[in-house]
Amino acid sequence: MTKNDSNLFFLCSLIELIGRQKKLSRKEVVSSLGINTLLHIYNYADILHCEPIAKVADEYIETYKIKTGDFDNVTACRYAVPSYWDIGKVYARLIQDVTENIQEKDKIIETLNEVYNSWISDSISNFNSDFFYQPHDYIRECYLEGEIL
Repeated sequence: MTKNDSNLFFLCSLIELIGRQKKLSRKEVVSSLGINTLLHIYNYADILHCEPIAKVADEYIETYKIKTGDFDNVTACRYAVPSYWDIGKVYARLIQDVTENIQEKDKIIETLNEVYNSWISDSISNFNSDFFYQPHDYIRECYLEGEIL
């Protein structure tokens, strides 16, 4: 995988947008879409991003009948809410850092699934903390250590 993987950035931003629209934890979004769909989005992100991301999100929400939950970290945020692009970048950088030498796309999606299903996803989604603003090297080390350092 190359640094600045725009397909991964698009996929992570799409997950964030769907999570916000449907009030789901990002782990629930990843689960609702499934590994094969995540891989499909990753492989075709360069085509999908030709449409507005909100339209792409709506199509996946409808196709996979993604239900609305009660996880609303945007409303709970007491400060400036980071954009879904900003949070997509945090996840994409973390996944890139963890999979630095992996070239196989299915391993990248496997790592994406692991990251979104780990403790760190809750920390990144807590917009009342400053964790998501931390340098990506620090976030990677926290993920690898299994705790905020």
